[in-house]
Amino acid sequence: MGSKDYKSLDCITTADIAALGIPDEKADELRRQLAGIVQNCGAGTPQTWHNIAKHLLTPELPFSFHQMMYYGCYKYYGPDPPAWSRDPDDANLTNVGKLLENHGKEFLGSKYVDPITSFLDFQEFSVKNPEVYWKTLFDKMNISFSVPPVCILREDPTHPGGHWLPCATTNPANNCLSLNSERTLEDIAVIWRDEGEDELPINKMTLKELRKSVWLVAHAIETLKLEKGSAIAIDMPMDVNSVVIYLAIVLAGYVVVSIADSFAPDEISARLKISNTKAIFTQDLIIRGDRKLPLYSRVVDAQSPMAIVIPTRGSSFSRMLRDIDISWQSFLERAYVSNFQSYFYLFFKDLRIGINFDIGMERLHKKLSFVAVEQTTEAFTNILFSSGTTGEPKAIPWNVATPFKAAADAWCHMDIRKGDIVGWPTNLGWMMGPWLVYASLLNGASIALYNGSPLGSGFAKFVQDARVTMLGVIPSIVRAWKSTDATATYDWSAIRCFASTGEASNADEYLWLMGRARYKPVIEYCGGTEIGGGFVTGSLLQHQSLAAFSTPAMGCSLFILGADGFPIPQNGPGIGELALGPQMFGASSTLLNADHHDIYFKGMPVWNGKVLRRHGDVFERTSRGYYRAHGRADDTMNLGGIKVSSVEIERICNSVDTGVLETAAVGVPPAGGGPERLVIAVVFKNPDKPITDLSNLSASFNSALQKKLNPLFKVSEIVPLPSLPRTATNKVMRRVLRQQFSQGDQNSKL
Repeated sequence: MGSKDYKSLDCITTADIAALGIPDEKADELRRQLAGIVQNCGAGTPQTWHNIAKHLLTPELPFSFHQMMYYGCYKYYGPDPPAWSRDPDDANLTNVGKLLENHGKEFLGSKYVDPITSFLDFQEFSVKNPEVYWKTLFDKMNISFSVPPVCILREDPTHPGGHWLPCATTNPANNCLSLNSERTLEDIAVIWRDEGEDELPINKMTLKELRKSVWLVAHAIETLKLEKGSAIAIDMPMDVNSVVIYLAIVLAGYVVVSIADSFAPDEISARLKISNTKAIFTQDLIIRGDRKLPLYSRVVDAQSPMAIVIPTRGSSFSRMLRDIDISWQSFLERAYVSNFQSYFYLFFKDLRIGINFDIGMERLHKKLSFVAVEQTTEAFTNILFSSGTTGEPKAIPWNVATPFKAAADAWCHMDIRKGDIVGWPTNLGWMMGPWLVYASLLNGASIALYNGSPLGSGFAKFVQDARVTMLGVIPSIVRAWKSTDATATYDWSAIRCFASTGEASNADEYLWLMGRARYKPVIEYCGGTEIGGGFVTGSLLQHQSLAAFSTPAMGCSLFILGADGFPIPQNGPGIGELALGPQMFGASSTLLNADHHDIYFKGMPVWNGKVLRRHGDVFERTSRGYYRAHGRADDTMNLGGIKVSSVEIERICNSVDTGVLETAAVGVPPAGGGPERLVIAVVFKNPDKPITDLSNLSASFNSALQKKLNPLFKVSEIVPLPSLPRTATNKVMRRVLRQQFSQGDQNSKL
């Protein structure tokens, strides 16, 4: 249902409200409050909705009443109605608001008015003046360099993205652990809870405790005698152990290889080989409710190099470790044996020769700490993977500078700062896992981790008990919460804003989400592993419309390409393939297993003397200046927040049944919005094969995809076709299929 299906607010009666299941007395009270708001603000203005959301609606009221208010308010408004409106009194309390109040006139001159009015001018300033902008951000975020950069950006005609922070050396993990004027050792760095312990107090780790844990693991890694810069994989759930391990690898000058804990052995193996991994951290089992999911055995089946294996609970393992592998306890003991015995010997020697105990302890502490390996900003810190169109995952290195891009996005757009508690159900195998680490710790905030399924009431209770202030989501999680009412009875009022990424949002589901936290904004966030963060997002200094983006990310410029392949006017409405300005701080400049220039720059138009960067999504700029995503322009699809190429899926489906001649896999967005559905077009060797066999074929496809590719993938529909549409060069035209299926022209549905 949309706005046209609801009454205008000035036509709603007590009976209409009571019909939603609200008691008559309460319904009459709500109608009288509504009448007062309408009298003061009108029946259909953003101010009307702002007051309704702030003073009338509560999470306890039926969502149908929330819908009645929202869609009734905006019945005649047109496109992009604001679901959240900025409060001018609060603008100066945000990170960017404070920055502009102090430096707005310095940055923008006479154009500066106030943080709200001048926000887009400041965004444009961040693109055109990278020297000033990034120096200012690094200062505000307390980023330190052992050797400062000679400049922020050095342009190079042979390198479209330029060279960022040339000659600088630093270590992003060390920045996460360092003290500064706004951070103390007693600050809470990590908050967590394990599934099944929902009635127990939450666990907390101070910055002091996190530093000691990271230092210990870093010392233990050194005992492996790997060459500096070697790749070390992590294939684990995102919990406090994996965060410690991640930071320790980076701190010690090695490169994290990110592998999702849901991958099948073949997918793990492919990533280990591409990255030339020398060791891997993993876990014996993953516990989800009553289920015990094997993880270490999958790593073994992937024929991994040496594994450091953490027991799931207690100290025992479900199977014998290989001879080359090391238990977590033995691994940590290596650090004590190698380093700490000699340190304590020197400590007691100091005492014997009369050195004061406190001075001796201070000297001991310095010896136990780990000296960070400072590297140039082009050195790798992390290898992540994103599906390309060849079937092999693209290996995308994050360098030393990339974490600062992630943290800057969080500072500017999600307004993360000291005292915030940041939760986002994710995994270190996807870019949002490392993003969460850096976005939180580099900004002085706490990471909130729930070691379990985020779909149930246990996670909702954790958000309440941890008093999460910024909650990241993906739409499929929100859909699950809404369908089961998992958040009912839990208080999410501590949330200051939500953020959403990974797949297309559904407006109605996000209206429901906002209502759970008394209408806090949702900051949509779209980017990519190769960007290190986002290129289009939202801001707390702008109105936010449901399932829409309100601004390019700071430091990023967006171009929508017209039919001629060149950008349409930047301030006008239109739809087309999105291109990016080439000079983005933190963005990739190389790939391990593909030609970076061919993928991102070859064949792209030159604009104002610079070749634009390919991204691959189709975007729309609306008449009111918002951006909306319309899916992939190429043959890579997005299933539940996981990008995967059609070729990978087709390769598996083609071998499932001897009766299948060929398949084409496409992601189709539902008519009402939301994540893409996986639709498989099938050409049979025998075109007379009965349609009644499609149910069994679908089950076989699902079984094969979940076993060989990802257990989260599921075929929504199978469409039998006599042949696949092809170009003159015999390439399958998946876009034609996607368009046909989106229009509901399927020949068959399951």
